[in-house]
Amino acid sequence: MSKIAVIGPKEAVLAFRAVGLDVVCVSTPEEASRAVFRLAEDGHAVIFITEAEAEQISETISRYKTSALPAIIPIPGATGANGYGMAAVRANVEKAIGADILFKEEG
Repeated sequence: MSKIAVIGPKEAVLAFRAVGLDVVCVSTPEEASRAVFRLAEDGHAVIFITEAEAEQISETISRYKTSALPAIIPIPGATGANGYGMAAVRANVEKAIGADILFKEEG
């Protein structure tokens, strides 16, 4: 079975431990970056990371964009979404399709 982990501040990610996910509590961008590298090397297939932390370590995350694994997925933190995750989805859809078909604003 593939391993799944969650990275973020304690108050945002601790509950994921109750459903059996590996949880890494971080409080600095450096800790988040080290956690991504460690979890990837440890064979985690999916790494969820809170949007605020993902935004702070976008360079680290970009190293894995061309790899099949791990899939690194931004999720809202304890205070809600900040738009970073949705912007990433938008960019990936536009890259794959060549046009913004999901989020195109109607005038």
